[in-house]
Amino acid sequence: MTAPYSLTDTLERIYENQLALEAALMELTLLVESQGHTDAGQNVRGALEAIGENAGHIKQGLSRLKAQEPD
Repeated sequence: MTAPYSLTDTLERIYENQLALEAALMELTLLVESQGHTDAGQNVRGALEAIGENAGHIKQGLSRLKAQEPD
């Protein structure tokens, strides 16, 4: 387990915040699209796609950092 406020702990929390923001943006996107604003919805979906692609990279980097931490 990582120590509180360590680099990996802090990065993990930033990653979790990113996932929460992604979910919130998707909810808002669905609402906007249901009101007929498909162009705005498509723009947000493009940004969400980038967030999703980066999430895998971030998670892999966190796993590698954790593996390097001393026990």
